[in-house]
Amino acid sequence: MPKGLTFLPSLALAAVMALPLAAETKPDAGTVVARVNGDEITLGHVIATAATLPAQYQQIEDDVLYEFIIEQLIQQQLLGQEQDDLTARNALTLENETRSLRAVQTVNALVESSVTDEAVQAAYDAQFAEFQGEDQYNANHILVKTEDEAKAIKAQLDDGADFAEMAKENSTGPSGPNGGALNWFGKGQMVPEFEAAVVALEKGQVSEPVQTQFGWHLIILNDKRKSEAPELDAIRGELVQTIQQETVQARIDELTQQAQIDRPALEGAGPEIVRQLDLIQE
Repeated sequence: MPKGLTFLPSLALAAVMALPLAAETKPDAGTVVARVNGDEITLGHVIATAATLPAQYQQIEDDVLYEFIIEQLIQQQLLGQEQDDLTARNALTLENETRSLRAVQTVNALVESSVTDEAVQAAYDAQFAEFQGEDQYNANHILVKTEDEAKAIKAQLDDGADFAEMAKENSTGPSGPNGGALNWFGKGQMVPEFEAAVVALEKGQVSEPVQTQFGWHLIILNDKRKSEAPELDAIRGELVQTIQQETVQARIDELTQQAQIDRPALEGAGPEIVRQLDLIQE
């Protein structure tokens, strides 16, 4: 064999090594993961199934979940191949599901485009631009069983006794050990008789004995203020939800105005027909 020919294998190997490596095939939604009598189950089917599983299944290890879903889809395909067509009921259900999924896609597109930082800020400004605040009260109270006890304690308070100390010594309420402190509260948070007495007080004033369903109270008003508007971040979720709901409803109203919608009267039966499953059974 001529010496020159001995270089050919080496040159061929060098040429092959110089070629770019074939790009690895990356799986996509259309990648087939199983075939059942020729019918394909794709990676997209697996992923879509995983996304709809209940929360407890989401905790399963990925390799176990992957195999579990494929096995389930294979079994469904095998059983499904036993049927030529859907029953009337299932066909109607499929139509409803398709209608629902299309509607959800529209809703998702609407809310995605509607919720921006600017929209949230505008909604916040519109809701609280003229916010006046509501009255809030800070008070302590002493709760006893009888009016006579309340009057006796009131007399001591009028003579200069410390309200908090008297509450610690005499109050039967849960706030007694804390000097009767109720901290800040607004209208509607106390029983009506108690609230009315607090509203009538001036700062630092002690009430006359007040009877409620719990007993007899003496109340001192420590301070009064107006509530402040919440911080935007504290109610961002509520604002976002409102924006989404208003956006979707506005689109529904617009589409309704543009559409031709006919609702023929139901003749020969009343609304109870909605429960007649036999009408869609085969």
